[in-house]
Amino acid sequence: MSGESCPDLFELSDGNFAVIGTDRTEDLEASLPPDAARADYERIVVITRDSLLRAKRDIPNA
Repeated sequence: MSGESCPDLFELSDGNFAVIGTDRTEDLEASLPPDAARADYERIVVITRDSLLRAKRDIPNA
């Protein structure tokens, strides 16, 4: 409602996870490790370390 947004990670009803973050595909694609690749329909999304650590509590271990 404030117009502000923040990174988030959440579980979808099908068990997959969605990430809301900053699209950094153009900036980071050339820096991917040799064993990493992305399809044309995939984007490299960056979230803060803090966002991931906070979300970790809610991600099941198995």
